[in-house]
Amino acid sequence: MITEIVNFDLPESMTREEAVALFEKSVPRWQANAKLVRKYYLYDGEAGIGGGVYLWPSVDDAKAAHDAAWCDMAEKLYGARPRFQYFETPLIVDNTG
Repeated sequence: MITEIVNFDLPESMTREEAVALFEKSVPRWQANAKLVRKYYLYDGEAGIGGGVYLWPSVDDAKAAHDAAWCDMAEKLYGARPRFQYFETPLIVDNTG
């Protein structure tokens, strides 16, 4: 498994409510991606950063989902190019059930 962390600078004028509304519009796209294991949306209003944490089977799957067209779309929506980090995820602890 691979954990991908994606973040981008948000416009100074964007409120939490506006950011969450944009995040909510993207939910169906991520639900339709059969390769995506899990996604967490990120928001830091003080730092002006948004993004997501994704769990994927491979780096190739992550990069396929976040291709140049997706980066262009994110830049148009949020005003900044996204930044990416990839980590091998050898263990997961899930205390939800």
